[in-house]
Amino acid sequence: MKILQKTKAISIFINFVITVSIVIILIIFFGKHSWKIRRTWAKLQAWLTGYKLEVIGAPDIEAQMIILNHQSLLDIIILEATYPKNLAWVAKKEITDMTFFGKIITLNKMISINREDKKSLLKLFADCKERLEAGRVIAIFPEGTRGDGKTIAPFKAGTKLIASKLKLKVQPVVIVNTRNVLDSQNFLAKSGKVKLIYLDSFYVKENKNWFEDMQIQMQERLDEELS
Repeated sequence: MKILQKTKAISIFINFVITVSIVIILIIFFGKHSWKIRRTWAKLQAWLTGYKLEVIGAPDIEAQMIILNHQSLLDIIILEATYPKNLAWVAKKEITDMTFFGKIITLNKMISINREDKKSLLKLFADCKERLEAGRVIAIFPEGTRGDGKTIAPFKAGTKLIASKLKLKVQPVVIVNTRNVLDSQNFLAKSGKVKLIYLDSFYVKENKNWFEDMQIQMQERLDEELS
């Protein structure tokens, strides 16, 4: 069984290398249509990877930041394919620094963060504000890394600082089962159903404990789905 899952993962990886390269080239020439290009690519992946999606709840089009649990590369693909507004993902600087594929961050004006440099926090605030003024929605994984799909790791403080300083309206999103469909750490893939769950949005200024309460709420909903 694992041999088949490995084989499928290899085919998906090859697909990503080829199609993301094409996306980058298209955006170089047709930058004004970058969101449409990304969205078309992401929708294509639903067919190529073989996942089935169930959406529970609905995105709040007034939300300025969506906060998601992270377990697979598929998390980003699903949001890019379905979210109704142009997302500005917060990504690690290591991705941005990749020679060619890092252009997927810079060309799309995503937000790069250097965790090793405390001064980069000021740039992070400025970049987030600029993207918001351009009508985009900030998308962030506060765990900072991919988890096992069962437990949400403690959230990094940067997410709280951004949302609180900019007084944002936030919507938590819980993603279920993407790691089982595409395990990008152990390099396994199989067909399956994933869930995208939109929880109630809120203004962070209305609750000083919003960050801690939100993580508890997201973990509880994930536990409920997994049970």
